Amino acid sequence: MILLKNISYKYSQSSRYALNHISIDFKKSEFVSIIGHNGSGKSTLVKIIMGILTPTEGEVYIDGEKVTEENYQTIRDKFSIVFQNPDNQFVGATVEDDVAFGLENRGVPHETMKEKVELALKEVGMWEFRTHEPHRLSGGQKQRVAIAGALVTNPDVLIMDESTSMLDPIGRRDILSLLKEIHKKRDTTIIYITHDLTEIEDSDYAYVMNKGEIASEGKVYEIYEDTDVLKESNLVLPFNIELSEALMQGEYMSYEELVKRL
Repeated sequence: MILLKNISYKYSQSSRYALNHISIDFKKSEFVSIIGHNGSGKSTLVKIIMGILTPTEGEVYIDGEKVTEENYQTIRDKFSIVFQNPDNQFVGATVEDDVAFGLENRGVPHETMKEKVELALKEVGMWEFRTHEPHRLSGGQKQRVAIAGALVTNPDVLIMDESTSMLDPIGRRDILSLLKEIHKKRDTTIIYITHDLTEIEDSDYAYVMNKGEIASEGKVYEIYEDTDVLKESNLVLPFNIELSEALMQGEYMSYEELVKRL
């Protein structure tokens, strides 16, 4: 689906690489998390994937096609992204106007647009708020609208860039539960960017980034078990991992398994 081959990137004012020879193969329909502390290279990686930045070195392939200056705009139509602050994405006076914006840009007929907007808002549980002003919604509701706006164009890839970091714990769980349901229903590849290790449990695969490099990768339990790498990457260990480490000297257990053990 998305293949990054030996990608490096250096900002013009920096003496070090923001990304240092990164190679990742994102499989179609997978839910993949990328975890890293601030400055680890996560945001730069997203910009490379979306074609916003051109790699200093290396190549990007989407569905087997190498990304170039000539085709990157067409390839970007395969992606939708939800950012940290949904207020920065809102352009419509009402919820349904905002969700329709991406379809209007693509010249979708009005009746088809209405159907797609309704389906997207119902999918995220926001249809009853369709006539509300987006800026007057709660944080969690805003992110649901932003997700609807991202999904309404039926993208191949949905990128969530630190999109729960401004929410309270209940709001985070709510959005993560919604993403889990979306992943079950759709064929969409989800790339979930976060600095919070508690948010990756439903991922099919995960990468830990540190100082522009891949510090670790694997299934979630493999990521959790390598606590030395997590600590070296300045990531905060979830309570269940710390307790697992204390009880079993590093063998990862889920919350349910810990309850049974205790």
